[in-house]
Amino acid sequence: MLTERIQAAKDNYINSKPHISYERARIWTEAYKKTEGESPIIRRAKAFKSVCEQLVVTIFPGELIVGAVGEFRKCGILTPEFSWTWVDEEMDTFSERVQDPYEMTEEQRRFVRKHIFPYWKGRSLEEAYLAQLPKEIAKVAVDTGIIDIDSKWRQSVGEITPDYEDGLFPKGFRGIIEECKAKKRMLHLSRPGDREKTEFYDSVISVSEGLIILARRYADKADSLARSEKDTIRKGELKEIARTCRHVPEFPPKSFREALQMIWFYQLGGILMENPLSLNPGRFDQYMYPYYQYDIKHKLHDDEGILELIECYWLKLSEWVWTISANTADFFAGYNQFQNLTVGGSDRNGKDATNELSYLALKATSEVKTHQPGLSVRISGDSPRKFIDAVMELVAQGTGFPAIHSDKTGYRMLKNLGYETADARDWNNCGCVVPHFRKTFEWTSTVNVNFSSALEYATNGGKSRLTGKRMGLALKRTRKFKNYEEIEDTFFKQFDNLIAISVVGTLVAQKLQKMMIPRPLFSALFGECLESGRDLVDGGAKYNIGPVLTGIGLAETANSLAAIKQLVYVDKVCTADELLNALDQNWAGYEKLRALAIKAPKYGNDDNFVDDIARKIANHFYEETRKYTDIYGSRFTSAFMGISNFIPTGRVVGATACGRKAGEPISEGVSPVAGTDISTPLAAMRSAAKMNQDIHSGGTLLNIRLGHELVGTKRGRSNLAAAVLAFFDMGAFHVQFNTLSTETLLDAQVHPENYRDLLVRVAGYSTQFVHLSKILQDSIIRRSVHDGL
Repeated sequence: MLTERIQAAKDNYINSKPHISYERARIWTEAYKKTEGESPIIRRAKAFKSVCEQLVVTIFPGELIVGAVGEFRKCGILTPEFSWTWVDEEMDTFSERVQDPYEMTEEQRRFVRKHIFPYWKGRSLEEAYLAQLPKEIAKVAVDTGIIDIDSKWRQSVGEITPDYEDGLFPKGFRGIIEECKAKKRMLHLSRPGDREKTEFYDSVISVSEGLIILARRYADKADSLARSEKDTIRKGELKEIARTCRHVPEFPPKSFREALQMIWFYQLGGILMENPLSLNPGRFDQYMYPYYQYDIKHKLHDDEGILELIECYWLKLSEWVWTISANTADFFAGYNQFQNLTVGGSDRNGKDATNELSYLALKATSEVKTHQPGLSVRISGDSPRKFIDAVMELVAQGTGFPAIHSDKTGYRMLKNLGYETADARDWNNCGCVVPHFRKTFEWTSTVNVNFSSALEYATNGGKSRLTGKRMGLALKRTRKFKNYEEIEDTFFKQFDNLIAISVVGTLVAQKLQKMMIPRPLFSALFGECLESGRDLVDGGAKYNIGPVLTGIGLAETANSLAAIKQLVYVDKVCTADELLNALDQNWAGYEKLRALAIKAPKYGNDDNFVDDIARKIANHFYEETRKYTDIYGSRFTSAFMGISNFIPTGRVVGATACGRKAGEPISEGVSPVAGTDISTPLAAMRSAAKMNQDIHSGGTLLNIRLGHELVGTKRGRSNLAAAVLAFFDMGAFHVQFNTLSTETLLDAQVHPENYRDLLVRVAGYSTQFVHLSKILQDSIIRRSVHDGL
């Protein structure tokens, strides 16, 4: 049961369209005008501090946890230093966008065009990237749906898990400042490299002072409101807000509320610094547990009071909006910021560490039904049965929460990357489904690689079937393939070319992010950065992990190769040329052949004929990706995670041999193509488990849709829990479930006003169903509904 304050905040959250604020961009731009000629890290630090000093400070009615990115409660910001051109091109129609629209006034548009954008012309990361990217790479990798690196040159990288345990909580920002000052005293500008270290420490001091100033301004605001507040209860709350903000984030927290306000201030700072994707709260139930114990021991709060504070924090995470281009929104649909919060799992010694906060996080997600944070759970045979039962009860609600992960496979994924044993045990999720650790610098969702395009180019002379343009290698112009192996070999050559293009585009982005976007606020919590005087972008983290390439269309590509093999070379019902002619015609006039293609073996049904092909593709993806290293010398990493990328990647691919028509969605993660897993969910799990998931350390994802009746009883939920644990015993990493009925989803399409808070699992995240485009809604509805195990 939501409290009155939480219900009011939730009502605002679900009924408001996001508004754009230009205040952060205005202050940032003015600061940059004053620091021409200074080093990038100093300029960014000074600009951040200016934002902290000048940004409007608003405490909304009833709030207990305070801090906002702008003047609106549901708000997005502009970061023109990354990219401004797409905003200039799109903002006149922001409110009319099919996916993720924003509200922006005519006055705001005039202001940014006159006072902000002119300064950034020729200075943004996007412009530098497009100027330096080779044209032959850009042809395939810029806004094509074939190779997508958009979020790494139009946006901040993000993908950080702050180190609260060893970094912020024991020191506070005052302690970090003093540590930096002590390090500076050991430097001398006459020594090579010490100037750069001095600038690093100065930048960390500046951003730390900035957040302290911002918190004090909130304390002043709370005191001011308290003086005029008539309601005695609210007056007391405002005074407590003021006291808390004068203490954190400057000094270490003592209570749960102080710790919670501290992590939100840091989250807020990260947003104002970079507008980042995947700034992850991490293992919330672990680092917050000592403060929970403090409150319970000192009778500051009971569990209900703690729960209300957690729900306040859930809402804060949901109210800021990641501002992105229409193209990026195609790949990350649903106003999702991918702030992944993880509970459950073992501690650093390998002992299960589930605690009271683990359950309260599940309860908060169940009650408040916000799309953020992205709640993930780690489970294994060592997890308490009570916790597993609570996870399954949340699954039964149909929100798509939580994402369920194998405690042990996540550990093996990080060991595969070279992590120390205790650190690997202490993993959390990053973004969608990426096993991560708080002392890591990594680009997780770096590139989306369209597998289906590689097969199209292999069978169409390197050309797009939709446009006729040459996008792949001109390897084989004839359609006369001697055997299936020749088709497969040509596919892998085209596939390898797309990997190489992905790497080239990534290296350019890495170089420019390193030069232009140092990250002093994030570096401040990394003990290794403070010890060495090196920013994250200079390799200062304990673990520098190679960029993650995400494979899109594994199941669809395997299905298509299986159909070619079955129809042409096993059953011999047609020649390769005849089948490819059918694809040219989008199956028009080839209805009987298409029917046979649809009946061909499909991944997701535990059929080795097609599953073996999928496994071969997945293994090849891993091996080929690992051949390359990034600018830090780290090997690239493979993944099969899923966002909404299966929609735009399918849009650019013509008809495929599995029976799919041109432009239709393909597949995400290690999930089956929607509607083709016609056996049982156990069969789909067995197919996915064959993919050697522990080598794909960038994460793997399986989406399954269940009939609500299956999870509607305690016995059904118990059976599902047993199935999930068996799936993990086969080496799998992740599974998530949609359990809403087709009738409910169809009614939500017709009457969205009645379903404002209806959450669904899209791929590696959940969001409000009504915020998704119809094509994305339809793709979710089209997934097979399994009524039994």
